Amino acid sequence: MPNQLIHESSPYLLQHANNPVDWHPWGEKALKKAKEENKLILVSIGYAACHWCHVMEHESFEDEQVAKIMNEHFVCIKVDREERPDIDKIYMDAVQLMTRQGGWPLNAFALPDGRPVYGGTYFRKDQWIDVLRQLAGLYQNDPQQVLSYADEMVTAMKSMVQVKPPMPGSFSLTLLEKVWETWKERIDFEWGGRKVEQNKFPVPANLRMLLRAGHFLQNEEMLEAARVSLRRMAFGGIYDQLGGGFARYSVDKYWKIPHFEKMLYDNGQLLSLYAEAYEQDPQDLYKEVVYRSLEFIERELMSEEGGFYSSLDADSEGVEGKFYVWSHQEVKEILEEDAQLFSDFYNVIPQGNWEETNVLFSLETEAEFARRWNLNPDSFSQKMAEGRAKLLEARAKRIRPGLDDKILCSWNALMLQGYLDAYRVFGEEAFLQTALKNARFIREKLTDGPQLYRNYKNGKRSINAFLDDYAMLIEAYISLYQQTFEEEWLEQAKVHMEYVEEHFHDSDSELYFYSSDEDPVLIHRKIETQDDVIPSSNAAIAHSLYNLGLLYHKMDYQDKARTMFATIKEDLMMYPAWFAHWGQLALKDLFPHFEVAITGEKALTFRKEIGKSYNPNRLFAGAVSESKLPILDQRFTDQSMIYICQQNSCQLPVSEVEAALEQMKA
Repeated sequence: MPNQLIHESSPYLLQHANNPVDWHPWGEKALKKAKEENKLILVSIGYAACHWCHVMEHESFEDEQVAKIMNEHFVCIKVDREERPDIDKIYMDAVQLMTRQGGWPLNAFALPDGRPVYGGTYFRKDQWIDVLRQLAGLYQNDPQQVLSYADEMVTAMKSMVQVKPPMPGSFSLTLLEKVWETWKERIDFEWGGRKVEQNKFPVPANLRMLLRAGHFLQNEEMLEAARVSLRRMAFGGIYDQLGGGFARYSVDKYWKIPHFEKMLYDNGQLLSLYAEAYEQDPQDLYKEVVYRSLEFIERELMSEEGGFYSSLDADSEGVEGKFYVWSHQEVKEILEEDAQLFSDFYNVIPQGNWEETNVLFSLETEAEFARRWNLNPDSFSQKMAEGRAKLLEARAKRIRPGLDDKILCSWNALMLQGYLDAYRVFGEEAFLQTALKNARFIREKLTDGPQLYRNYKNGKRSINAFLDDYAMLIEAYISLYQQTFEEEWLEQAKVHMEYVEEHFHDSDSELYFYSSDEDPVLIHRKIETQDDVIPSSNAAIAHSLYNLGLLYHKMDYQDKARTMFATIKEDLMMYPAWFAHWGQLALKDLFPHFEVAITGEKALTFRKEIGKSYNPNRLFAGAVSESKLPILDQRFTDQSMIYICQQNSCQLPVSEVEAALEQMKA
């Protein structure tokens, strides 16, 4: 018989709906049951693409003996961390405090009121049975000890959310250089990313900060730190050399062997990153990554309605990576006379380069390889393209990894931003039309006036949005306005920002809580300041406050953004890799920032022309006819004009792009 999860829409929860464990979704019903039966709660958290979640399910949660112990002594709750990041963040904090490590599956035990008492990540079956029996016995025989430990844990968890008072003084070039001196000690200049031996993640916020700061400072070391990462990731197995798109991370320091799950949030941010890298330094490799990744998104993660699905599983047929890897013999049979050349370039060997199979990766560009082996570069590139197409066709006949087809607001906003950045840099109209389709989908399916919803599937939305949903979408809408000059998107961004101010603001810290005041409080309301694989939601809100303040002449918005930055300035100095999105905000005040207001029938044409030169410290506004937007109000004449402004103080208007670019050099 299925358990209580059978009524859920989350693919991850539905994966567990036929377990013999009496799983419940998170909610008042399960919490009430725990209180009435005076049982500990087991909160087991994971996500659909998680390999080790599948392993633990197969070993323990599908086992009748294990399920009997769990059902007898605990109220068992399953949580999709992607739908309920608020719950995940609370119990992840608890487990990290207890064990100094975290990850998924996340298994936390709590009192009937939700206060955590013990936890960990993946447990082998025998370990899991021991944990279950020991905790059940302890709670039955010495409940006071468990209660005391819960009190200690809550005190420790609340201390984690204390925000430092604003650090006095402005951010300076000297401080930025100190940030770099701290940061570069942790950078792998040979292979890119952070200095680690395994589990190397692409962190786009880091690399964008390095690209921008390196540009402004003309610091070649910073730029090289970013560019070596961009090249190595594009060459590595973490990038799908056949189908495009990136896996979540590599298990080695060379980006060679991926953890094969593909996440929407990674690929949206990496699109933005590679587009900006091309804008700054036009390398064919960067453009190829953007175009092939967009082909992957539209082929495998886009719904007919215009929303983007969440992820592809690491596993197929119960084996991690099986869909993506190749034997030497398979390549030989499919590519025939071109097999050896293809294998040489993509490092396919008879014994396999990973677990007796081959992950495709390269160590250089096609042009570099052809030059080294004295091959005709055009002919070689053609052979590689044909080889990839043949293998991709063969791969399409395999059993596919599972698709998590829920649609999440913040992740869609990151992909929306990716499409907009690709359009800005490459000018493909199809990119803009896809972005508009997605924005209209979000507005129709995930929006209720000023309020957003977190999730959507099969026509249903059920979870109130969190701060990252608002933060990422507001940023994307501001970008969409800058590409189209359609003010409806800017107005929608402002409406959502006003809702955030009303329902998320913390007056003590001047930052914003992760959850709304309209939702139940889980132990405490968390404030998220640190970048993870997704940039800090507070940093994203600060960026948007800064931009909206300029566009609407609301200086209090800009003051808020600066106050927010001041509260984390010390953290940025100490841990720059974890506060890089805040660092990008600092660059707006540290180096000249231009508001570019364009009026008249040539507004979009001028905008595209100005956008051909790289400068991340520009904010565009424009309209072809009269507009009441404060930055444009009373700036219309008989001809198209460009106003170059800084903090709402504008130079004389000009009617030529060249003249406007000159004003930004002064």
